[in-house]
Amino acid sequence: MKDRAIVSLADSKYFELLNELIDSILSFKDSENVSICILNAGLQSDQIKVLEKKVYKIVKAKWDIEVPDYKIKGREWLKSQVSRAFLPEYFPGFKKYLWIDADAWVNDWSAIELYFKGSDNKTLSISTSADRAYGRVLRADWIFSNIAFIRSQNYKHAKSSGFSNQISREVALKPHLNIGVFCLENDAPHWIVWQKNLRLALKKGRIFGSEQVAMNISVYCDQMKVEILPAYCNWYALDKLKYDQINKTFVENYLPNHKIGIIHLAGKHNDKYRLSSNNLIELSTLDNKIIKTSIRFIK
Repeated sequence: MKDRAIVSLADSKYFELLNELIDSILSFKDSENVSICILNAGLQSDQIKVLEKKVYKIVKAKWDIEVPDYKIKGREWLKSQVSRAFLPEYFPGFKKYLWIDADAWVNDWSAIELYFKGSDNKTLSISTSADRAYGRVLRADWIFSNIAFIRSQNYKHAKSSGFSNQISREVALKPHLNIGVFCLENDAPHWIVWQKNLRLALKKGRIFGSEQVAMNISVYCDQMKVEILPAYCNWYALDKLKYDQINKTFVENYLPNHKIGIIHLAGKHNDKYRLSSNNLIELSTLDNKIIKTSIRFIK
């Protein structure tokens, strides 16, 4: 067993995406230095047999924090919103845990190393949803010409999850930390604080997004140490990508056109790419040509 684990979770519907994530990891020789661990939230037996040949360990996910059935409604994949806060308990013995959502894949290994490096000294390594390429990070509902209600993802989720006005305001204008990819050491204090805030979020709020708002509050209100990585380490603005035809890879759309580390198919705007590998995306190349290409990992 190595001392670094890469962990993900999926149900049967996300099996194809999970399999692509695993293949993308294994496409790099550096993957020999990590153990791939999978949380099973409803995979079928034949799917598990495929994965067992590729990964170190598969463990059945559970509801680590009790959630009422009316919130679950049979959606066992929602365990991902809870189980990721308990990774050292599922897969003990590792020094570092790097979580990657099943609907993401690794395009450049240097991002993996940044996540592991960023988690040194009991620090959360994570990227944000704020970037020069992403555009709007807040929403303003204008009442008069110079007066508006400012809305943010952090504020909305904190309020809907029952956190106080003080906490909701404290996180409102902070860069939204994207928990779809993160890394923590096994003894980092974040796990306990995150679990505490997650329990509070699950009492009143929805399951989906609860782990994200809980971690944002852990960092911004409980002042847990954080290393914020560039957006190219967890990129989900797929329509803002450019394609480097010479090196055959996806890059940022602004100079210096850094190679994208992890491509994340999250969000309703990316549904068509997440739901079918046959859907192509139209992108500009570095020499200003327009091409159509797959945004999924191709083995």
